[in-house]
Amino acid sequence: MSIIEIKNVFKIFGTNTEKALKLVGENNSKEDILEKTGCTVAVNDVSLSIKKGEIFVVMGLSGSGKSTLIRCINRLIKPTKGELLIDGDNIVTMDKESLLKLRRTKMSMVFQHFGLFAHRSVLENVEYGLEVAGIEKEIRVEKAEAAIELVGLKGYENSYPSELSGGMQQRVGLARALANEPEILLMDEAFSALDPLIRAQMQDELLELQTKMKKTIVFITHDLDEALKLGDRIVILGQGGVVRQIGTPEEILTNPADDYVASFIQSVDAAKVIPASAVMKKPQTIVVPKDGIKMAHRKLEQAGLSTLFVTDSDRILKGVVKVDDVVKSVKQNKNNLDEIIDDNVSITQPDTPIADLFATAVTNKYPIAVVDEYHKLLGILTRGTVIAEVKSDYEEVLLSDAEPEPLENRPEKVEEVSNG
Repeated sequence: MSIIEIKNVFKIFGTNTEKALKLVGENNSKEDILEKTGCTVAVNDVSLSIKKGEIFVVMGLSGSGKSTLIRCINRLIKPTKGELLIDGDNIVTMDKESLLKLRRTKMSMVFQHFGLFAHRSVLENVEYGLEVAGIEKEIRVEKAEAAIELVGLKGYENSYPSELSGGMQQRVGLARALANEPEILLMDEAFSALDPLIRAQMQDELLELQTKMKKTIVFITHDLDEALKLGDRIVILGQGGVVRQIGTPEEILTNPADDYVASFIQSVDAAKVIPASAVMKKPQTIVVPKDGIKMAHRKLEQAGLSTLFVTDSDRILKGVVKVDDVVKSVKQNKNNLDEIIDDNVSITQPDTPIADLFATAVTNKYPIAVVDEYHKLLGILTRGTVIAEVKSDYEEVLLSDAEPEPLENRPEKVEEVSNG
């Protein structure tokens, strides 16, 4: 369900916008339009929709119109042409009173520079927007305290900005934006002023917060790594505010729309973004208690495998059985599969980046099991699959540090046979 819909939006700065729009329609360049009209094309025919509850990243270099676009969303800047719908209401034609109500109740903005009042405490800074909105003292303090706790600053309510680190000051700015409980959070280069370590920490904290908040977040950045890390979906804007591609991080990395996008991603390690679900394989399995030792033996023999994954009838992962143990049980005329199940299996979630699984894949004797939140087996990742997806510098680690396992234990054998 879309909460924001942007339909053919243009923003042109200058006085001769009608002529500039005509020239845009004739495919004149941004530079030619500036020369002929004195107008600057900042946003050029942008159409996109943003789903409720997603982090939607607007990515682009300086001059791509990304900050102009986000200011169009709350109409700090009025579009020259087009429609911009928030929950179905076109804010381009909205009157001043309705627009003010929208900004106070439905959306908030976090800027690159914190904009905190030096003479106000953390609590007073956070409740400022509620104060301006005329909320009574008791209620605004309650809301401000809840927002402060949410961003991890409980205990700092009476501190002043000068007593806080840059990351903590940005948390205050975030708490201030969250205090009015908005549905939509607009973040314009919110972490760009922070040093790299604090910036990475704030990115992690925002993702953690989002699991609790479930807000719709529109995040502006010029940093591709940040966009790939945070975005559920990303729009890449080119010079003059033209949309070059919209997609998930994986879609943009694996299928760039044009040379412009390809040039953006050429230095990115795709393994840091591509999730386990994108490359996992369907495993050979046996089900307990329905199947027993003889069925396991039959499946191993037919497929030429050394290992079988074991689940229950609901596909809940139980572990693995090895061919040696199965053969031994058959010879001893045993049929209790539970006795030989090895539950020492590494697991991961489907959205885990492949790069994060490299060390596990190298040292594990079994493939990594990909499971959902209920521990249901979705697929497996063999060591060969993981290594194939990561950069060559990881391969150097493999060659220098990892001890080779016995052939019968190597996950590659499972992969080769099961895919044969």
